[in-house]
Amino acid sequence: MSSRSPFWRGRVMYSSARGAVTALAVTAVLFGGVTAPAQAGPAWNKSVHCQQKDWDGRVIPTRVGNSELGWRHLSGPHNIKKCSIIDAALNGKPDKIDGPRLEYWAYAWDNSNSARRAKVVVIVQYARKTADGRYSVGAGQKVGVITAYCAGTNRCPNWLNQ
Repeated sequence: MSSRSPFWRGRVMYSSARGAVTALAVTAVLFGGVTAPAQAGPAWNKSVHCQQKDWDGRVIPTRVGNSELGWRHLSGPHNIKKCSIIDAALNGKPDKIDGPRLEYWAYAWDNSNSARRAKVVVIVQYARKTADGRYSVGAGQKVGVITAYCAGTNRCPNWLNQ
């Protein structure tokens, strides 16, 4: 025989929808309220588009992503269309480190006009989750490249992709 009262046992053992609601209500009263289910993060493609190893041995993926991070983000609004641009920045040591947030820089010159230059900044989250916790990859994996852009402008020049 259970040590719980028949009232408790009866409410939990209902198999109808009414019983489920009653069980939830009893649980809410006992534990201080109804909690909302955990929200899933935004939809994004975790597939790796390209990756590069930095000089400290970190393997950094550039994931396909979505409009907020990854390849789809940086190849659209920031006009970076080649992995080699990202790889050039990651082929070195981080220029700034803030916990798992790493920043890498690369400098590019236009071969046809040496006066045209661009500083490429690549932002990496070297952790399983983004700083805001909205995006996550599996255990033992890293989010990787969040974004890349040309310093001082929203869109990198077209000559950078040639």
